[in-house]
Amino acid sequence: MSEPTELIAEAPPPPPGVPATPPPAGRSVTARATLAGVVVSLLLIAAIVLGSRLLRDFDSALLPYAVATVFLAFGVAYRYTVWVSAPGARRLFKKGFGSFFSVANFKKAPTALPRMIATYLGFQKFLGARSRGRWAAHQLIFWGCLLAAAITFPLTWGWFTFTSDSGAGPGYAMRIWGVKVLGFDSLSILGWLMFHGLDIAAVLVIPGASYFLWRRMKDRGAITGQRFAYDLLPLICLIVISVTGLLLTFSSIFLHGGGYEFLAILHMVSVVFTLIYIPFGKFFHIVQRPAAVGMQLFKYTGRQDEQVFACKRCGEPVDTAPYVENLRGTMKDLKLDFDAWAEYCPRCKRVLRGNAYLTHVKKGFK
Repeated sequence: MSEPTELIAEAPPPPPGVPATPPPAGRSVTARATLAGVVVSLLLIAAIVLGSRLLRDFDSALLPYAVATVFLAFGVAYRYTVWVSAPGARRLFKKGFGSFFSVANFKKAPTALPRMIATYLGFQKFLGARSRGRWAAHQLIFWGCLLAAAITFPLTWGWFTFTSDSGAGPGYAMRIWGVKVLGFDSLSILGWLMFHGLDIAAVLVIPGASYFLWRRMKDRGAITGQRFAYDLLPLICLIVISVTGLLLTFSSIFLHGGGYEFLAILHMVSVVFTLIYIPFGKFFHIVQRPAAVGMQLFKYTGRQDEQVFACKRCGEPVDTAPYVENLRGTMKDLKLDFDAWAEYCPRCKRVLRGNAYLTHVKKGFK
């Protein structure tokens, strides 16, 4: 029976001419992240100019939103580069996306990837095991935000345009990059859905965000560890964006435009703030999630090959052998001297820690 070693031998001194400690990598990571942010931002600006046919289809009234998306692109690229520079995230990134794009994995399990994208990334079934209410609320927010992004971003960039066939309607044409792809009657059901897509997204987001906000106000466990800027502010922003968006529609239909300018400015400010906030707040997990899907596929293919690692103490399965080896490698990269504990199941870890306490700590009090 092998157990984790208690002490790790002291590392030998570095050879002559080699510095005892490596130079700090913070500056190089910051430089790489800044460069990545600038490149992605410039690519997005070029895509906006070209996609709007040299700005002929670009709506100048939407300029603040477009500028915010450029800052969003910079922030996402910057934060993602910093994230994958950490040893643990770098291994997750390599293994996850390596499995994601692996031809061998596709041949072994051709339906695994689309199934995991649907269940893990789309419908997030793992949340249902925790709480059906949380799963339902998360689904409302997810699909509402996805619908809003699919409508808002192309319109903001000038990629989508809606033009009237007669100048006064009701016939409209939707064009993508200047090419007509769909004609519809604005008074039909399709026309109503086309022009009220953002209202539908708001109706989805409001109950979902309100549920989580109510839960964070009432749940004792959530209250204990929550932070306003990280946990509450994103939910408040989603609600403000959705409510002001619905009020804009209400003002134009029932109030003949009364208060529309104030609501438009409030809506714009809330959207711009949220877009800039995304890379540096809780919403950044949206960008990280695809790598987690790849890691799930990495574990799934290991189970398909029956590469299951058994606990060294009791013999119970811990996880797939490649996953355990990857975990040990990550712990070594982080210079954690207890990577051998990854070879034990949770129960045996608790038993071994208890034995170590009785042997080395409790003994000193006798």
